[in-house]
Amino acid sequence: MKKHFMMFAAYNQWANGRVYDETAELSVEEFGRDTGAFFKSMMGTLNHTLVADRVWMKRFTGEGEAPATLDTIIQADFAKLRAAREAEDKRILKWVGSLGDKEFGGRFTYMTVSDMRTISQRLAPALDHLFNHQTHHRGQAHMILTSLGRQSVQLDLIAFQRTEEGRAFA
Repeated sequence: MKKHFMMFAAYNQWANGRVYDETAELSVEEFGRDTGAFFKSMMGTLNHTLVADRVWMKRFTGEGEAPATLDTIIQADFAKLRAAREAEDKRILKWVGSLGDKEFGGRFTYMTVSDMRTISQRLAPALDHLFNHQTHHRGQAHMILTSLGRQSVQLDLIAFQRTEEGRAFA
């Protein structure tokens, strides 16, 4: 099970890097432009994925910042946002790597952000959600890039699995 989640943590980092590489080519205006996406702009979408990861990592580890709302703008400046994203991806990789099989099968309890309910659940399905949520919003980021006339970004898991880094998890 650990190898499975390490693959997803590594894929998450790889795919985020690809989205951020293409986003770096946007102008400041394009980065902040409301494109009709759920979190409006590329800035809003990328901030949301970082917010959600910080919320989940705080739940999982008890450490770090957890913004109070899901639409918090952590960084409006792209370079600072990218640095924060890269640090969070490293944190996720390190934390997943520190877990043993017993932890993956264990439970944890947390308070929801949206309606302040206490939830107890197993860790492995929550980790599935963490990585699936990232994939969902990277799809939105991909569409934002496309709508702004940017190059299509290959984000498929199978594309990662065919890289040297991804083959390590085969």
